[in-house]
Order: sequence, then C-alpha cells, then structure tokens
Amino acid sequence: MFQNSTRSQSNSVTNISLFPQRHTGTFCSLALGNKRTQMHIHGAYDTPMNSCLEDVSPKGQDRYTGTQSTWTHNAEMPAAGRLCPFPCRGRCVRVHSHAIIGCTCIPRTPALTTDPLGARHASRWPQRPLVAHTAARAATTSSFGYSQPGTPPAVPPSPLPAPLGPARAPAGVRARPRRSALARLRARAALPAGSRERAGEGTEPAAEGWRTRLSAAGSRAPSCGSGCWRRWPGGASPRWVAERRGEGAAAGDPRESLLAVSMAGLRARRGSGLRLLALSTLGFCLMLQVSAKRPPKTPPCPPSCSCTRDTAFCVDSKAVPRNLPSEVISLTLVNAAFSEIQDGAFSHLPLLQFLLLNSNKFTLIGDNAFTGLSHLQYLFIENNDIWALSKFTFRGLKSLTHLSLANNNLQTLPRDIFRPLDILSDLDLRGNSLNCDCKVKWLVEWLVHTNTTVAPIYCASPPRFQEHKVQDLPLREFDCITTDFVLYQTLPFPAVSAEPFLYSSDLYLALAQPGASACTVLKWDYVERQLRDYDRIPAPSAVHCKPMVVDSQLYVVVAQLFGGSYIYHWDPNTTRFTKLQDIDPQRVRKPNDLEAFRIDGDWYFAVADSSKAGATSLYRWHQNGFYSHQALHAWHRDTDLEFVDGEGKPRLIVSSSSQAPVIYQWSRTQKQFVAQGEVTQVPDAQAVKHFRAGRDSYLCLSRYIGDSKILRWEGTRFSEVQALPSRGSLAMQPFLVGGRRYLALGSDFSFTQIYQWDEGRQKFVRFQELAVQAPRAFCYMPAGDAQLLLAPSFKGQTLVYRHIVVDLSA
Repeated sequence: MFQNSTRSQSNSVTNISLFPQRHTGTFCSLALGNKRTQMHIHGAYDTPMNSCLEDVSPKGQDRYTGTQSTWTHNAEMPAAGRLCPFPCRGRCVRVHSHAIIGCTCIPRTPALTTDPLGARHASRWPQRPLVAHTAARAATTSSFGYSQPGTPPAVPPSPLPAPLGPARAPAGVRARPRRSALARLRARAALPAGSRERAGEGTEPAAEGWRTRLSAAGSRAPSCGSGCWRRWPGGASPRWVAERRGEGAAAGDPRESLLAVSMAGLRARRGSGLRLLALSTLGFCLMLQVSAKRPPKTPPCPPSCSCTRDTAFCVDSKAVPRNLPSEVISLTLVNAAFSEIQDGAFSHLPLLQFLLLNSNKFTLIGDNAFTGLSHLQYLFIENNDIWALSKFTFRGLKSLTHLSLANNNLQTLPRDIFRPLDILSDLDLRGNSLNCDCKVKWLVEWLVHTNTTVAPIYCASPPRFQEHKVQDLPLREFDCITTDFVLYQTLPFPAVSAEPFLYSSDLYLALAQPGASACTVLKWDYVERQLRDYDRIPAPSAVHCKPMVVDSQLYVVVAQLFGGSYIYHWDPNTTRFTKLQDIDPQRVRKPNDLEAFRIDGDWYFAVADSSKAGATSLYRWHQNGFYSHQALHAWHRDTDLEFVDGEGKPRLIVSSSSQAPVIYQWSRTQKQFVAQGEVTQVPDAQAVKHFRAGRDSYLCLSRYIGDSKILRWEGTRFSEVQALPSRGSLAMQPFLVGGRRYLALGSDFSFTQIYQWDEGRQKFVRFQELAVQAPRAFCYMPAGDAQLLLAPSFKGQTLVYRHIVVDLSA
C-alpha cells in the first residue's frame, strides 16, 4: 500500500507516501516533538475550501506557524487529534489510510516549527501506526515512526518532497512481505487484544460502534465547507457517516454507502478480533442482500431461435427447444428439421398462450402432445404433411379458442377429437383431402349441433360426394353400421348336430357326438358366459339328438344309425336322463334328420330315413309317450326335413339325394300330411331350409354336386331367385340376428361362406368366410346379449362364433 518511504538522517524528516503514484497529489506535514513527518498523499481528490477542520483546542503554550494560518497546540488535547492540526486555508483532500479516513485540509505553503512538547503530544496520540511496512517502522517503536520522545532535533522547514521510488529497508532490517487486507484482517482476528496492543495497533473505543468505520473506497470526496468535521478515533465522526450515507442515497446508488460501511470494518485496526469478525460478517451479509435484489439472469436463447422476454421464433430447429425461458407465452416453429411431435413436447412451457407450427414437415402428432398447456388459446398447425390424428391429440387444451389444421393431408378425423375443447370458437379444416365415408359421419353430426365457427369443408372422395360441402351431407346417406362373426368359444370335440332349447328358464344345447358315443348336453353359464358340460346320454352311433319340452317335461329323441333309436326323459328327482321308449326299428332303419313341431296343440316329430328299406315317419305325443302316426313314403333315401307354418297351412318339405324335394301339406280333416307337389327346379338336395323376407317365402336348397339354390314362392309354385356355388355342401342354414338376415353355407372342400341378405336387390351377398372343416349343421342360439352361431364339425372341433355390431363411424 505504501509505495516508498525514506528517512533522512540529517534533518530527521520521515517522508511517507500514501497510495499508488498515479498522478500528483498533495501532502500534509505534521511536526510532533523533535520529528517532522511529511505524508505525501497520491491519487487524492482535492477541492478548494475555506475551512475544513474546526479548531477544537484552545490556544496554549506551543505555537505552530504557517504562512497562511497558525494553530496553537494544547498539550491537553484529547487523543482524538487531527491529521493536520491547524485551521485550513488551503486545499481539502480525501485521505485513504489504515487509520485516516475522511476529509482533511492542507495549507498551500506549510511552515512548521518544532514542537517542544512533541514527546508529550506523541505519547497521547492515538496508538495506530500509519506506516507499518516501512523503514521508519524498523527504526522506532513509537507511533507515526518517531524516535524516542524527549530528543527532538532541530528541523528546518523542508520543501515539498517529490514522489519517491520503491521502498527499501535499511541495512540490517528484514523487510516483511506485503500482505493483502484480508490476510491482515485474519492475522489481527487471530491475536488476543493484548498482543495487538504490543504490536502497536492499540484498541478502539467501544463507543465508536460501526458508524465510525467508513471506507474511503467510494468514488466521491466528501465536500468541504459545511461538511467540516472533527477527527474521531478510528475514522470519521458519526455526523460525517450519516452525511455520507445520505449522499450515496441521493446519488442513486445505495450500494456505495453499504460497501463503505463494510470496507471500513475491514480496515479498522483497533478493537477485538471477535468484533472485527462480526463487523466483517455484517458487511458481507449487506453485500449479499444488495446483490440478491438484482433481477435473475435470463436463460440463453437457443441458437436456432430469436427470443424476447416472452416470445420465441425458431427456424430449422432439430427438436422442440428445451431451454427456452419458462415465461414464454408465444412460440413459433418454422421449417423444423423433425417430423414427429412427441407426447408432452411443450410441457416445459406451461404459460404458453400462442403456438404456431406452420410450414413444417410434421407427419405425426402423438397422444397428449400438448399436455400441460392449460393456458394455450391459439394453436395453428398448417401446411404440414399430417395424414391422421389421434383421438387424444388435443387432450388438456381446456383454454383453446382458435384451432387451425388447414392445408394438411387429413383424410379422416377420429370421433370426438374435439370433445376436450370446451370453449373452441373457431376451427379451420380447409385444404384437406377428406374422404366423406363413415369415418366422417360423426363430423357431420357434430357440425349440426356445435356453436363453433367452422370454415366450409369440401369432400375429396368418394365420387358421389366429391366437391360437396361436409356441412350439407344428409345423414341418411351414411350406412356405417356393419357386423362381424368372431370366434367366441371352441368345443374340443366333433359333432354332427346341434339343437338349443330352454328348460326351467335355463339355456341348454344338445350335441350328437358319434365319436364319443353320446348325446352331450351343455348348459349356458350366465356368469362366465360360456357353455359348460351338464349331462350325457349314451348313444354309440348317434346322428341326431332332438330335445322336446312337452307339458313342462323334457324329452330327448336320440336317432342312431345302428342299434335302434330311443326317447329319453329327464327325471328332476334323480337329475338324470332315463330311457322312456324305443322307436320302431322296422320303420326307422337309417335315420338322418329329426324335426319336431306343433300342430293344433299336438306335438309331433318326424324322422327322415335315408335307407331304401325304411320310410320317413311321423310320431305324435299322446299322454305318456310318442306313437307312430304316419308313414310319408318309402324308398326315397330322404336326407332332411323342414317344417313350414305359413298362411295358416302347415307344410312339411322332405329333401332327398335321389329325387326332387317333396312338399306335404297338413290336412285338418284327415289329421295327416298330404302330398302337394315337388320342387322341380332342383333334382336333388342334401338339405332344405326356409325363411321369410317381408311378405315372401323362400326356400334354400343345398347340393353336394352343383350350385345351391334360393327359391321364392310365387303362390302356386317356386321360382329360382339365386344360385350359390357350393360344391361339397351338406349343410345350409338361414338365420336372423337383430333384423339382419344371414345364410351359412358349408362345404367339405372349402371354407364356410356367410352371406347377408340385401333388401334392395332381394338377394344374398357374400359377407364373410369361416374356417370350419366339414360342417354338418349350423345353429343360431341367442344367449342373453350374446348372439351365437354354432358350427358342428365332423372332422374337427365344434366352433362357437359370436355376432358383433361394428360402428364404422366410431
């Protein structure tokens, strides 16, 4: 801190130069005892002044005489003496030193005389050395570098010294290394109070407090004139501190006064180490408090973006920028170098209100891509290559009012994609290639009921709707409900017949299983919604098991190829089937099909016999059993029977593989069937079934060789309506499900075909294929809300399909 210091032996003058020699300063000379000290103050700010120091001592014995003013030193002057002890008529300077902090004055041409009471004066001067690391300190033990009191040599007036060169220690004296202010502070804090007194630092009166510690590091010199002050021990007076604090506040920089107070504590040379440490901590905390008021630094803007405090404009970004300020409320992405917007891509910008994603190459927007943007109001995704959107793309945008998806490649929109947008007021879908099929039917319905303003949208396809406004499309033009048969359950065994029935409010199914030598009865489990085993009837060669519920009693007719046919009765007491009676083996030799029906309150069943020696026979229920009622005809090799009750005239149609089907009509007078005619359009038929569509009656005839036929009754005869290819077909079954009519046509050489009836063309159209091997029957069975189709297979497993309804507009 002290650039140079020399001691002249001839005139006993110690020159002390303070501060770096950056420019010429002023100096102050002080004579105490026999020594005279000249402090050359460099870098000080000097200001002309009339008077700086007040004369606080009365005139006394010893007098110092200057060219412009004199000062009478009083030997009883308190320890708080002044640096320049005379009235000022010169210049006011600001002095920086360990112990001298504040404003003092220097006469223009000082003239000092010796002080005969210098020893006594020096002994009462504050014990704080000005020069701690100079040669003068090595030569004396008194303060300010003086010799022992009482031997003052005569010192003539000396001219102003020029700045001296680097300080050098006298011979024999080891110069101590220069230490920083922080190092000195630590050293003083580590020493006890007594040690510091012995080191020449002394103590500081406790009455001074923090107000006497004022740093001279400020950029302004204290003004003189009205700002004159008395020297106080250890630095400035409380009055001067208060004034300096006011000046710092008036200058608009409160940190100057706070820093001055903290630095004064660091430069104080007196007082205990604990007080120094406390004052240092206080100054540091004040500095932190001031620095904490500074506004936080704004995060850097990504290289591909141009940012302001709350907006960002990004071009050629490789991803959604992640290091944007969280205060951003407007974001624009143009010509982005990525094609997919991931889930939660903008969740780090919760305050976003405006988002523009135009003119990019986006092809996919993920689910929940805009999650977390609860304040977003404007969203523009225009001029991209987006083909489709997810149902949950806009989930969470509860504040969105404007949405634009214009000029993309959208062909369809998922149902209810706009449902999360509660307050949407404007929607733009122009410039997209919408396919106006069932996928946009919901959009037509939504446009009718919504309050959102939607710009006109036009269809790109199909041809019948091309260039039509979506808003103007009639809902009746959309047929968007379709159906399907899906595999529901697999029964791990083959079967040749299936007959469902209701008994005691439960649903059952009887299956003929020649491979298992039994008629198996399954029960529908409404809890598990599956068919499960219930009971078995022994039948070594069963071809058909026909259940009948007569007078609340359950009977099962078991037709067998060999060993005769039987009728079993369900005994609720023993919960098992017992044999009730045999069927005449002379009449039924080789049964192939069974048909049960009711005419005029009486129960009947008919057996189609396929042997040359047998005959198709009719049996009637009477009191406690079934008795033979009629033999229809012999030697016809009948394969199937179909009972038709239409127009109040019961009929029985018998099909044969060797001749045309025969139609029998019930005669109420004779209580028998009477032959009415043949279906000449088909020379042979493996199976015959019928259905009604509107007011018309139809017959379905399956053929093993040749096409199967669909015939319509014309009042006096049947006419062919449709031919269906069916090589190797032994089973054919029309059925009705929920107002939709189907036809199942099996084959031993290909997949089973499902046809659906077209009301407009009055024909069956191909609908679906089922992978069923060698089916021998088809059976429709409603089971609660499940609509089931059973397909017994002679070569494989018995399959259960479920009919489902599919809404294509969903």
